[in-house]
Amino acid sequence: MTDARRIIAAVRDRKALGDEDFRWFARGLADGTVNDAQAAAFAMAVLCRGLDEKGRVALTRAMRDSGETMDWDLPGPVIDKHSTGGVGDCVSLLLAPALAACGGYVPMVSGRGLGHTGGTLDKLEAIPGYRTELPPDEFRAVVAATGCAIVAAGDRVAPADRRLYAIRDVTSTVESIDLITASILSKKLAAGLEALVLDVKCGSGAFMKTPAEAEALARALVSTAQGAGCMTRALITDMSQPLATAAGNALEVIEVMETLTGTSVNHALWDVTVALGGEALALGGLVADAAQGEARIEEALRSGRAAEVFGRMVAAQGGPADFVERWPDRLPSAPVVREVGAAGAGFVTAIDGFALGMAVVGLGGGRRVQSDRVNPSVGLSEIAGIGEEVSPDLPLALIHAPSEAAADAAEAAVRAAFTVGPSEPDDPPLILKRIG
Repeated sequence: MTDARRIIAAVRDRKALGDEDFRWFARGLADGTVNDAQAAAFAMAVLCRGLDEKGRVALTRAMRDSGETMDWDLPGPVIDKHSTGGVGDCVSLLLAPALAACGGYVPMVSGRGLGHTGGTLDKLEAIPGYRTELPPDEFRAVVAATGCAIVAAGDRVAPADRRLYAIRDVTSTVESIDLITASILSKKLAAGLEALVLDVKCGSGAFMKTPAEAEALARALVSTAQGAGCMTRALITDMSQPLATAAGNALEVIEVMETLTGTSVNHALWDVTVALGGEALALGGLVADAAQGEARIEEALRSGRAAEVFGRMVAAQGGPADFVERWPDRLPSAPVVREVGAAGAGFVTAIDGFALGMAVVGLGGGRRVQSDRVNPSVGLSEIAGIGEEVSPDLPLALIHAPSEAAADAAEAAVRAAFTVGPSEPDDPPLILKRIG
């Protein structure tokens, strides 16, 4: 007989469970048959004892199937990308339209920012009128018509994960790689993907601080997604400094639009987008290998085709029809803009990405708790990178603040986040490892 106590005890004692056991538990999380105490005990048992690969795949599938799933009948592969999160990480806004311009279909289910990292949905909601919550039929229609849509997960997508995540958040079990893997993939795979590329961030601005931690998560994600039937590859990428030169919702959209329209290209942002896109096109069977895929993505970005797709997506999801042509006029701006000079002259040798992210949160550009309102106009721009020369006259960043008092607090935090030394350091590599 299947019940919560037997399943919890089996995980605790490292005994094998069958697929039906995980399906029963996921259904119980979704419909309330499993109570909060049992959900917490299960999460703690998984954190402390772990799941084997078979169990991790079974849990992921069960959580995926606890709610609505999508299937597609489209003339191209259904592909997507997921990032584990970082500061200035606005790759999704570039990559989704670029993949669509190359023949893929991208039903991207994304999240909001919490803690020091920004959320893709918050960035897009800086665009006036953009709707991130679409009914399933409209979501399907936008993907079919434009090639991509970036939306929030509906309440009926992976409800077992929604319940378990809330429990993990208050029981100190968020760090479990098994539960992180099942949480990420249950929502992504519910979108009916044929291929998925993962961007696992590593460094001071990421959740995974060390290469070993990032690799462990990347391997778990890749093996689990493939075990669940989705072709998947992961790149471990650098987050020892912000990926974009901006951090903050409207400010990151500005950087995306500058890149899409060729106004000003951030090479780090471009290179990570191209590398991920090349892998995604290869996984989806649109090119022979990742190198050919990279060339296709670069052409889509340089030619303006990705910008055209982005504009159609924005319009289809309620934003301005002329956003690509008039984006400088459409985005909000903060009333206070201030330069932050370095305390002395030298080169940036290290950046505390977590501290920069929390400085943006302090300005109102992120959330300390899920219910916090986000100010889309605030944040940081022109952030100096590792190896750049700075001085009291060569700023570390520009602060975009709602008030002088908020700018004062952010100035001290930003200055403290940078380490400046007399010698120019080597640039850290962008792509650390490929998994899968």
